[in-house]
Amino acid sequence: MQPVEIRAGTESDIGGVLALWRGAEGPPSPTDTAAGLGRLLRHDPGSLLLAESDDAVVGSLIAAWDGWRGSLYRLAVDQDWRRQGIATTLVQTGEERLRRLGAIRLTALVASADREAIGLWRAVGYERQPGTSRFVRMLG
Repeated sequence: MQPVEIRAGTESDIGGVLALWRGAEGPPSPTDTAAGLGRLLRHDPGSLLLAESDDAVVGSLIAAWDGWRGSLYRLAVDQDWRRQGIATTLVQTGEERLRRLGAIRLTALVASADREAIGLWRAVGYERQPGTSRFVRMLG
């Protein structure tokens, strides 16, 4: 495999990121759109972290900061690039970014049915928070 570089994504990467997410077969989200990613990048530049090899996006993580809490989500690695430490490196890079911004607590959003993802998050030191449920309401 080629070496992998971690960098901040830009609006020019949106198409490649959306293709990665589709290919990684993670559960789709209503905000998985070019417009949604564009809003994220305008609101929190640097929040979209990409693993890139030879100009191809092979992994992603959103490490978002709202001024109060850091959130990690949309961790995805191309199926051909898994088991090489890319996800762990993305998580570590995201944690470093959020620590520099002032975060003292991080939340990782993980699909409940994705055993592989749950295993990864546990392996890098995250625990399921007992007694908390996530409530969602779609606007518009």
